[in-house]
Amino acid sequence: MKKQLRLGSKLLLASAILLSASAVGAPSWSSAASSTSSNVLALSPLAKEYAVFLKEKYNITIGNSVTKGQYAAAVNTILASSAVEVSTTGKSNVRLKSVEAVQLALKAADLEELAYTYPADKTKKSLAKLKLNWKSDAYGSKKAQALAAAVDTGLLPSDYYGEIKNDGAASSALSTILLGKVLETKGQYKHYIGKSSDSDIYAKLFDAYRTSDIIQAPELRNVVDEALKENLVTGYNLKDSRYDANFIDSLSLVYGHSDFKHALQLIGLLRSEKIDAKVQFEPKTSAFIYLKEWGDPGVSDLYEVVQIENGNYIEYAKEYDLAFEFATIADKARFDQIVLKFAKKNKDNQPGLIYGSWWQPLYFSLTELKNYKKITNNKIEKGHYYAQSFSLKEKSAEVTAGFKKLDPKAKLIQYDFWVDGPFFNYLNGESK
Repeated sequence: MKKQLRLGSKLLLASAILLSASAVGAPSWSSAASSTSSNVLALSPLAKEYAVFLKEKYNITIGNSVTKGQYAAAVNTILASSAVEVSTTGKSNVRLKSVEAVQLALKAADLEELAYTYPADKTKKSLAKLKLNWKSDAYGSKKAQALAAAVDTGLLPSDYYGEIKNDGAASSALSTILLGKVLETKGQYKHYIGKSSDSDIYAKLFDAYRTSDIIQAPELRNVVDEALKENLVTGYNLKDSRYDANFIDSLSLVYGHSDFKHALQLIGLLRSEKIDAKVQFEPKTSAFIYLKEWGDPGVSDLYEVVQIENGNYIEYAKEYDLAFEFATIADKARFDQIVLKFAKKNKDNQPGLIYGSWWQPLYFSLTELKNYKKITNNKIEKGHYYAQSFSLKEKSAEVTAGFKKLDPKAKLIQYDFWVDGPFFNYLNGESK
């Protein structure tokens, strides 16, 4: 989902002066620009990843001949995700210089003031590796300060020093890299704790789980708890959007569970199957009715219970979602086969499964996959918290209408997605 940010007047002025750009909303590339598929092939692995993200999330495609206006429009789109007017005093169809691209990226990345702290001697030292052969007085300029800060902060990777040295037009690769770095500094890129292949992924996973808590969000819970009491839904999840992975939809899926040991073994299972994927831990609280005839629910760090009017309880259980972004679509497709073979329970005391395997595992994709079934997510948001309840498509309208009746001012979101077969069977009332 695109972020909505207000673009400061300082950056607007900078882009007008530096790039003489005229753009409203998303950039429109010239006919000389190459397509995403052909252009990406010429990029480094990191630039390719940024390029795919820019295209899917912001509809930005960087061609081989980048103009000042196009680059300014791309920056404004990233920062505003809505129509942004940039006053101009010159031509916007002039080729973008590499130094100009770095300067605007530095401003967009909120690093401008850092650059102005650089005295000339520090600037010259930081830029020595670029082998610019400038005259001594040039290192006191704002352009030099911006370049030095970009080098020291990693905004300008070493692979692109040569473009600065030659003072030529910015390449498609450099423009893409800089836009990707801006996304990262603004917190608008992917969020993940590591890769399944990382040597420290288990420690990172443990820290993420250990520091997660049962989500409270009382204002939101009050609404969806009423939905539980009225049997509008049989359960719901509470999540915090600040943990959302923001992965590429075509390469990612989300797997839900409650047991941490299962998560450890699932990561190990992926490694053993030679699948490397980015991993984001997303805390989740699952709520459902606990019947009074089940006995005293007891006390645990893993759940909370609140007794309701009819003597039953609402249980709030600490759970999690693991969001995965795979290296290839083929790896994403293999995930279903792996889970069904090694993490899906088919009978009691079944051998050969990882710990805590469920009868009906839950994992889903925002893009269509073979053997997955389409269902609907009924979602209600309040601030950065949201509650969601999955339903069969034909029951979604009833759930959404019920939410709206309980809270007419609530922000409701409804969309279809694809879930694994066993969980689809669960929604249809099957117990195994």
